[in-house]
Amino acid sequence: MSKELEKEKLVKLANELRWKIGDNFHDKLTEGIYTDASEIAGKAIVPNDKPRNYSLDAKIDKIVTSRRWGFPIMIGILSVILWLTIEGANYPSGLLFTLLVEMIYPILKDLSSQIGLYSWLDGILIDGIYMAVAWVIAVMLPPMAIFFPLFTLLEDFGYLPRVAFNMDSLFKKSGAHGKQALTMSMGWGCNAAGVIATRIIDSPRERLIAIITNNFSLCNGRWPTQILIATIFIGALVPAGWSGLAATGSVIGIALLGVGFMFLTSWGLSRTVLKGEVSTFTLELPPYRPPRFWQTIYTSIIDRTLIVLWRAVIFAAPAGAIIWLVANVQVGDTTLANYLIGFLDPFGLFIGLNGVILLAYIIAIPANEIVIPTVLMLTVANLGVMGVGAGDGVMFELD
Repeated sequence: MSKELEKEKLVKLANELRWKIGDNFHDKLTEGIYTDASEIAGKAIVPNDKPRNYSLDAKIDKIVTSRRWGFPIMIGILSVILWLTIEGANYPSGLLFTLLVEMIYPILKDLSSQIGLYSWLDGILIDGIYMAVAWVIAVMLPPMAIFFPLFTLLEDFGYLPRVAFNMDSLFKKSGAHGKQALTMSMGWGCNAAGVIATRIIDSPRERLIAIITNNFSLCNGRWPTQILIATIFIGALVPAGWSGLAATGSVIGIALLGVGFMFLTSWGLSRTVLKGEVSTFTLELPPYRPPRFWQTIYTSIIDRTLIVLWRAVIFAAPAGAIIWLVANVQVGDTTLANYLIGFLDPFGLFIGLNGVILLAYIIAIPANEIVIPTVLMLTVANLGVMGVGAGDGVMFELD
């Protein structure tokens, strides 16, 4: 019955169109189709004796998607974003650290002393939870407030699909899907977002490869740690004026190394436990469009920066409490931290680390930003160094 009604509606609609257009309805309809086809063919096919008139988008794509310039431009854009993130985040990070740690932390300690708060409660709440949260905010907020808007502007501009186009052949050779380039790019902002973005990959096998290998993209939680390590160990090797560039170059090298491991792991998985045929996909390159600057800034700050920061704070707070407890709870004549360090030391030395670093990694799993200050605090506590830091369980920054 429903099919008959639909048929009657279609016949009625066709009769109305025939009445509006006239008796030569079919001729005009056919003429319109051929006219549209002629316009499309005229844009796509140009005789050899006539110069090709490229649109502005096509002219840009001939450069940014070319085999010669595509990858250098990609690396160059990533380098600029990282350099702006590193250089731009230093000053506000310092201000936040001064405000939260050097100014507010002593005030909270004085207030705790005045109200007679139990020492263990003071340690857990202020030395543990507050210090971890303050550290995460000071380290994470400025880089995210710079990185996410820049990344979102590239996305709005229409450049990220060109990244997927450039890397499609490489992912196909490694047995993965070309859309993994997009999920990889999202992983640079946040691995959780990158994993969620893998839903755009239809093949379950290739989606699983993308999920497994997304951790090789340096997420925003690891950018500050990489930047800190690069600044301390690489930037210090060159004159002060070149420190930022040297640190940027080393971080870019680590990011590219992660991409290399992503290809290598994808290749290994696609030829062992996740065998299968590589699927193809049609990628439509959207037109370039001017980014909506203020809307992009608002969206990236609210939807990405603050939400990710809030999640990091939620995980960092209990991690801070655990760090303080580990450094202050006694097991016999030694602290729980020293006991665990001694237990983990042989395995840590076997893989090129030590018990202190391994314990810091385990404790700080919820928040990568507090790994370095946790390593410093545990090292001072384990070695019994006097006059450095603010006490057991209190994270600090080494100038």
